[in-house]
Amino acid sequence: MTTTERRYDIDWLRVITIGLLLIYHIAIVFQPWAPFIGFIKSETSMESIWIPMSALNIWRIPLLFFVSGMGVCFAMRKRTGAQLLQERSIRILIPFLFGMICIVPLHFLVWQHYYNQDIAYMANPSHLWFLGNIFAYVLILLPLFLYMKKNHFVIKSLLNKLFKTPLGLLAVMIPFVLESVLINPNPFEMYAMNLHGFILGFLAFFFGFVFILAGETLRRTLIKWKWLFLFLAVSLYTCRLLAFELQAPNYLMAMESNIWIFAVFGFAFQYLNKASKVLTYLCEAAYPVYILHMVMLFGASYLIIPLQIPVFLQFVLINLITFVGCFALYEFVIKRSIVLRPLFGLKINLKNKPALKLQT
Repeated sequence: MTTTERRYDIDWLRVITIGLLLIYHIAIVFQPWAPFIGFIKSETSMESIWIPMSALNIWRIPLLFFVSGMGVCFAMRKRTGAQLLQERSIRILIPFLFGMICIVPLHFLVWQHYYNQDIAYMANPSHLWFLGNIFAYVLILLPLFLYMKKNHFVIKSLLNKLFKTPLGLLAVMIPFVLESVLINPNPFEMYAMNLHGFILGFLAFFFGFVFILAGETLRRTLIKWKWLFLFLAVSLYTCRLLAFELQAPNYLMAMESNIWIFAVFGFAFQYLNKASKVLTYLCEAAYPVYILHMVMLFGASYLIIPLQIPVFLQFVLINLITFVGCFALYEFVIKRSIVLRPLFGLKINLKNKPALKLQT
């Protein structure tokens, strides 16, 4: 684990997946069941928009866990176990706790006011459950990761043999299929704060680490077979949509989820490993935007839903307000504040003169 080459494709995947997460959550506002999972609901539904969202919803969160595990593998190349724990405590645990205390209550308040509910709040991770899971996985898996790092060359040799052909990816898929059968989640795509989400995330986080450890052999396999993976993923989704009305057996959902992810990695590894100023900006912005987006989404819904305008225009405006609001807060407030930067998972840059001036 000596190479320090920057993998821009992984950075792009993180940014793109968080962007898709925002659009996915905004689409929930226009589904008839939105209030049952704590979202403000439009009086006019756009159930047709759930067709593309349903293709996304069984792999978007697992992909984020894969990418997070990859990030840990990269981080461990130049950090000891103690250094990794310290860094992850600062970058994940602090924003997680801050978010539960100061960010999550805000969108709870908006929802309660919109539906004339009693104002109340008990500590709740809400959309930040993902951060809590990642921190737990680091704590649990760190001894194993340190062992794998120490025996890197032996393990990489074994992984090269395993992933030389796409059939080796069955070793990745089988644990996910077993999890879906043994836990039997209903629905499969509900991951937040339940055993299914924790174990599925654990597996994805672990295999994300393994994928980076495997190196170039796996990368070449995913690139070579990317079109086959895409064909299989689209075929399984089409079957789920037409034959099962989106509620396929869990083992098929787990297979489809994995194959989508293999396809996404194949295309990303082929086409996205390129640096750009846009990527540099978005990489830093993505974390604060993720933390903030539910507040902006609920605020936008509160303002736009009561307006007597076409439902598609509502959807466009809520997207616009959510994205612009999140990035504006990041750019003009969080990014420039020494106090706020660590609370939103950003490194403190003491050379940032404007940030220092803002605090005086």
